[in-house]
Amino acid sequence: MSTAVETTAALPAINRENTTVSYGDEKKANSEESGEVMEEEAFGDHDVTRPFPISPDYVEETHQLTFRAVFVGCALGAVVGASNIYLGLKTGFTFGPQLFGAIFGFAILKAIARIVPESGLLGRFLGGPFGPKENCTVQTAATASGGLGILFVSAVPAMYRLDLLSELPEQDIGKLIALTACAGFFGVFFVIPLRKYYIIHQKLTFPTPAATAYTIRSLHSGKTGAIAAKKKSLALLYSFSATFVYKVLTGYAPGVIYDWHVGWTLYRLGFTSIISLENYGWFIEFTPAFFGAGMLSGLNASWSFFGGSILAWGIIAPSLVKNGLAFGKPISEEFPLISYVSLSFKDPSQYVTNPSPRYWLLWPGVLMMLLYSFADVMLSLIPIVQSMSRDSFNVRSWFTRRDSINEEDEDQTPLEDRIPTSWWTIGLFLSTVMCCAILATQFHMNVGEAILALLLGFIFSFIGVQSSGHTDVNPVSTVAKASQLIFGGIAKGSGLPTNPARTLNLTAGVIAAGSAAQASDMTGDLKTGYLLRAKPRNQFIAQLAGSVVAVFLTSGLFILFTKASPCILHPPATGECTYGAPSVSAWAAVAIAVSSPKLPIPPSSGYTAIGLGIFSVVSLVVKNFWIPKKYWGYVPNWNAVGLAFVVPQVYYSLAMAVGSTFNYIWLLRNPVSFDMYMFAISAGLLAGEGLGGVFQALLAVAGVDGGFYGTAIGCPGFEFCG
Repeated sequence: MSTAVETTAALPAINRENTTVSYGDEKKANSEESGEVMEEEAFGDHDVTRPFPISPDYVEETHQLTFRAVFVGCALGAVVGASNIYLGLKTGFTFGPQLFGAIFGFAILKAIARIVPESGLLGRFLGGPFGPKENCTVQTAATASGGLGILFVSAVPAMYRLDLLSELPEQDIGKLIALTACAGFFGVFFVIPLRKYYIIHQKLTFPTPAATAYTIRSLHSGKTGAIAAKKKSLALLYSFSATFVYKVLTGYAPGVIYDWHVGWTLYRLGFTSIISLENYGWFIEFTPAFFGAGMLSGLNASWSFFGGSILAWGIIAPSLVKNGLAFGKPISEEFPLISYVSLSFKDPSQYVTNPSPRYWLLWPGVLMMLLYSFADVMLSLIPIVQSMSRDSFNVRSWFTRRDSINEEDEDQTPLEDRIPTSWWTIGLFLSTVMCCAILATQFHMNVGEAILALLLGFIFSFIGVQSSGHTDVNPVSTVAKASQLIFGGIAKGSGLPTNPARTLNLTAGVIAAGSAAQASDMTGDLKTGYLLRAKPRNQFIAQLAGSVVAVFLTSGLFILFTKASPCILHPPATGECTYGAPSVSAWAAVAIAVSSPKLPIPPSSGYTAIGLGIFSVVSLVVKNFWIPKKYWGYVPNWNAVGLAFVVPQVYYSLAMAVGSTFNYIWLLRNPVSFDMYMFAISAGLLAGEGLGGVFQALLAVAGVDGGFYGTAIGCPGFEFCG
């Protein structure tokens, strides 16, 4: 799992450590059942730090950057972006669109290439042969257009919860678009030197982008690739369609086909004491998305997440309530239903004197994730720094203009295919000026504060790329909490009133986290292109086009979701809402804490946070230096454990644990079908439920959703289902 590094975590395409073999260990597989022979040339012992070798039969693609590739890529990225905002508002999880765009893009454009003639006006835009480099353009545009959702499942909604913007997001559409553009375009422009350093010099692996490159290469490997591509595409389509329909139907009978409230049902049958099971959120939800997330994440991360849920919501939370350290809120006069997940932001003193279990658990969870992420990054840097030569970090070489390529050069990309230095330097300058102007006029940040936020985004991108390049874990959102601490100190030093201090805090966090996340995603795309020998210049143009789509798409989707479910921005006193939005709560709570004269943290919660944070770091150090690598899978992932403290919906971790176990058994029983169908099915489950959630939001806005025409059978209350 790109483990649940914060409440906004990117799930990787394939967890190589826990679910499948490494690239170098993949062997030929011949199966009559699948009809596929995986070629040694495509899946052999190739070193993923170098581009794929050129096949003697390879025909150079004359059209790598096409209208059809960018258009289809942006459309597929829009699907993933919509799914990610839905999933992010549910629990903070998101998943990457790389492989989704690669497989679905192949299926769509391969069909178009066969149907549309090459001649004529239509053929000029949609016709012509379709090859792996154009396929790389598709997934590049998909990744860019599917990004930036992190902003709208974290800091931006937190601004509304703290009454820092207008009452309704549609009244701030200009501000939202401008803020998203700041993070998106700044991140795209400074990604180029990151490519030079991390992909060319440091030769990082980037597991998911490398898996994407392997997938694209296999899809285009002649007749064998066509057979495999058809099977993967159909598996993706079937799982996506079935899940989409199922998700839409769940809105009309959630207590029957989606949420099984076992504690509530047993209580109504006479087992009155079992109502605590319902009150602490222990029920079953048949969520395909998080079953698929568990398939992708592996046993270690998924079971660490579920173990953290047991610890937090099965042991600590009941103990807190029993000992008077945390309190619930009754939500029914007729039945003993109590909410333990409320968060009050109006009166900071309530945080200390009358905290809910959710707020009490928030700080141990955030500190565990923060310390664990920093420690993990620092430990991964040690061997790199030790092996780093003076020439490998020659920053001057990044900007040196070259007239020719020597055989000894690490980067053999033709000069005419590279991104001109003037493109990204001028773009970086203009985007910096644009950011300073927008932040000054719309969010009342001075130039120094704006530049500091951009600089922090640049620094965090190094951490994010370093981590994702080695482990597929992108801890940018967690690391970006440091920007909140920094700007909290700046606001106190400047003597800002409470609301301006919180606005400064969250706005700076949006810029730092968003630009760093965008840069990390784009670096991974360039890794895919590097392996496939695609033109970086073309990828850069596709990234810019996708970023334009993402700016408007994510802003519009955020308005749609908040219009359909206003509780995202203004949760009721009980804390019950269809969308738990845990990342929003975390960002808002940190903003309140660092802008308050005295930290509103219960002492018992603070001491527990320090203890668990230190323990997580010690556990990581022990794992890295004293535990053999083959046993690392048995050491808990404390990022995932910390996330369970922040996410009160325990049924998500349960679904992921079941999904990862299913995946493990599948791999053992039938590795050939696992390699063929695993990602296609899991990606379909994720995207299908996410887009089904988007359609449910549209039905809610139209007034024809389950809230008007559904049944509440099996639910403690209709609003608590689905």
